[in-house]
Amino acid sequence: MQDMEQAIRERAYHMWNEAGRPEGNADAFWLSAQRELLAQSLSQIATVTPAAPKKAAKKTSPRKRKAA
Repeated sequence: MQDMEQAIRERAYHMWNEAGRPEGNADAFWLSAQRELLAQSLSQIATVTPAAPKKAAKKTSPRKRKAA
């Protein structure tokens, strides 16, 4: 977990630096970095492909017996 925290810290720093190093809003940069990294992480481990719709089995009516 410490690796994720370090990655968030570094990403937040880069985002802050790119924004011109504004005073305050450290929480906003942290949360943005956290959201970005968690989304990346989830997309790598939880790729879900939608299942193809199942075709309904045909209902067959019982055969009518012919009178002999």
